[in-house]
Amino acid sequence: MKEQDRERTIVEVVGRIVEATRLGANNGGLSVEDVLADTLYFEQQRLKKSPRDRDNNAYRKLYRSIRQQLPRTSVSEQVELLRQSTDRFAREVVGKFDPRVYAFTTRVLPVGAGLMVNAVSPLSLISRLPELPSLKDQVVLRGATETLKGLANKGTVILAPTHLSNLDSIILGYSLFLLGLPPFTYGAGLNLFANPLLSFFMHNLGAYKVDRRKQAGLYKQVLKEYATVSMEFGYHNLFFPGGTRCRSGAVESHLKLGLLGCGLQAYINNLKNNKEKPNIYIVPCTLSYGLVLEAATLIDDHLKAAGKSRYIIEDDEFSKPRQVLNFVKELISLDARIVMNISEPLDPFGNRVRPDGTSEDGRGRSVDPSRYVFTGDGPDHDAQRDTEYTREAGRAVVRSLRQDATFLSTNLLAFTAFCLLRARGMDRQFYRFLRTADDLGGIPLNEVHLALERLRDALREKVRAGELGSNPVPFGFDPQSVVADGLKYFGTYHTHEVLARRGDRLFPGDMKLLYYYHNRLTGYGLESAIDERLRGDQ
Repeated sequence: MKEQDRERTIVEVVGRIVEATRLGANNGGLSVEDVLADTLYFEQQRLKKSPRDRDNNAYRKLYRSIRQQLPRTSVSEQVELLRQSTDRFAREVVGKFDPRVYAFTTRVLPVGAGLMVNAVSPLSLISRLPELPSLKDQVVLRGATETLKGLANKGTVILAPTHLSNLDSIILGYSLFLLGLPPFTYGAGLNLFANPLLSFFMHNLGAYKVDRRKQAGLYKQVLKEYATVSMEFGYHNLFFPGGTRCRSGAVESHLKLGLLGCGLQAYINNLKNNKEKPNIYIVPCTLSYGLVLEAATLIDDHLKAAGKSRYIIEDDEFSKPRQVLNFVKELISLDARIVMNISEPLDPFGNRVRPDGTSEDGRGRSVDPSRYVFTGDGPDHDAQRDTEYTREAGRAVVRSLRQDATFLSTNLLAFTAFCLLRARGMDRQFYRFLRTADDLGGIPLNEVHLALERLRDALREKVRAGELGSNPVPFGFDPQSVVADGLKYFGTYHTHEVLARRGDRLFPGDMKLLYYYHNRLTGYGLESAIDERLRGDQ
């Protein structure tokens, strides 16, 4: 967010939340005192486990003051305490944008990030001098790119991507730059601000802080209202609708709708305020990597018992600079393509949006989305109605993400090998199977090639049926090439071998990682194409 808009955004966010709380209390909702008490309780629980740094000490001081005053305050004084608490949260959350930092970053990032994701050896680097590898060479942009660029001039865009890695924000930001689009505002976990250098760039490139340890309802209101106000002010937003990084490696099918619903709220407010460009466009997109930096930590978390998974992972591979460097160095001699596939846009109600910005229903008929929110007096909010609209938009986003998914060689090979192994170990409970699959023996290479051919045919059938986009395997699907390319990737970065060839057989290594890369193709009913015995597992 530009410096000139930060203060008025904070004022707007705080004013709306305070007023909504007062009105809610008058209509039988939580009183202002209850909201403050809820905030004190959850924040005190958080602060017990938090270090005594400058920010947390400032919170401790504020809450001591509120706790002392609250029992003897009038309603008007409680409102003022609420205003102070809301303002403190808003000032922490609000993002910043510095055009000078952006100009510098977009000059440096193509080469810097290109070196990071490029699979180059020192000899390869020398051979390419004076030209160094650029991120532009690695990122493959597909899908409705021209539509996205056009809609960015007709209204405000919400980009809704899949989320695999903490590298996603970097890749997405640079991809938008390549498309000639302005930077998008996006929420980033507080742990990503721990690195001073990374924090500097995130602070100045539009990122705003999201501290998932803060469980107070007031804090969550601030996050939602900030997103809503920023869209009303014309800032394009990037939301990861799955919330955090997908632990399993699959394409997201369960979304967190809170921030997605902010688009509808902003649209209604734009209509009420007669904005010149009121429309909000939701653009789903999928990101695909041959290898994922944090795969080992994420799948380990996914496989933990239900309810015991860590919601926040602080000690993963991305948090360790040396580990990130190793990730770069170990991708030797690979052509590390990263695919960003942009889906057809949607309106806040889940209708498809044409390139000219108009909406159409499921039968291809033009619809006026503003009529969805009209009451007798014009456009207005209705909590129950708007919740259902947001659910429908969420379902439409899931359909787009799954239909437009991209599968790379590591996904194809892992899916095929895992399914062949699972068919052999059907008599074993799943977690036991993961622990003991190595005693099932290797898989004959010719069996893998034949299974890949069946998978290729099944994917083509899904494309013909409209269940997948026109080209879900963008770099070709020759079984022998898939095996060679997949093994080349799997033999680089990960500490434990994922899959290895010995003679004319493939042998499993780290079954959890094999399961992670396999999961990208789950949910499409493809297992039986590998082995009929897996039909019940689909």
